[in-house]
Amino acid sequence: MSRKVVITCALTGSQDTCAKNPAIPASPEEIATSAIDAANAGASVAHIHVRDPETKLASMEEHLYAETVDRIKASGSNIIINLTTGPGARFVPGKDDPAVPDPSTTLKSPAERVKHILSIKPPVCTLDVASFNFGEQVFVNTPEHLREMGDMITAAGVKPELEAFDTGHIVLANRLIAEGHLKEPPLFQLCLGISYAAPATPESLLHMRDMLPPNAVWSAFGISQHQFPIVAATVISGGHVRVGLEDNLYMERGVLAPSNAALVERAARIIREIGAEVATPDEAREIFGV
Repeated sequence: MSRKVVITCALTGSQDTCAKNPAIPASPEEIATSAIDAANAGASVAHIHVRDPETKLASMEEHLYAETVDRIKASGSNIIINLTTGPGARFVPGKDDPAVPDPSTTLKSPAERVKHILSIKPPVCTLDVASFNFGEQVFVNTPEHLREMGDMITAAGVKPELEAFDTGHIVLANRLIAEGHLKEPPLFQLCLGISYAAPATPESLLHMRDMLPPNAVWSAFGISQHQFPIVAATVISGGHVRVGLEDNLYMERGVLAPSNAALVERAARIIREIGAEVATPDEAREIFGV
């Protein structure tokens, strides 16, 4: 039998991108509909951020997560829910005193960042095992905060998807696993092409893959123009894939993606043309251990 490859669809993200592509969903209804459409196109996992429906900017409001998840469940869709815990990690130093955060800083406590996980208890949530320069801001996830978040996520019975943006993040994740803050077998997501982190190249992909624990299940994605080349490289290298409007706004140069489903459909074609098969949600549950 051909290998089963799981497609995760990252639906909307937290960047201020809605004005750049009108297909990006913003309200709970739009995000839920996009998840359902992505599932019909071949996605087994929906990675979900939420946005303020009025401003279309990133939000951490628990009720927006709850409404989005409820709408997906009410539709009868079998897609696996994967909620983010990434928001609440941005630090911008003040201009006059860098020790005083700029008002645009979003740093929150571990408890605030996982409160929606503890109430909703999705099968999967992300855990960014990463501190690095993210564009002009600093993305901050200290080891102590990660230990706290890992413990709370594990106690809630949720599977953390460990987001690694560079090699040192895998070193830290392996340490947290060894300390018992994250259960085995671990689930990793290799995040490639983000400014000032690992580049979206086959060499980076293979190097990071080879640093993972032997029992790890892993996926990868590349942003922007690297999305589909990394899909192909990941399938060939034994991993699972992620696509979606969070990571890439285009089908090809100058052509905006009309939907998340269109990106999923293209990823599914690549998977099949390489000789693998697209996993169903039930198959993905078995693969991911959820």
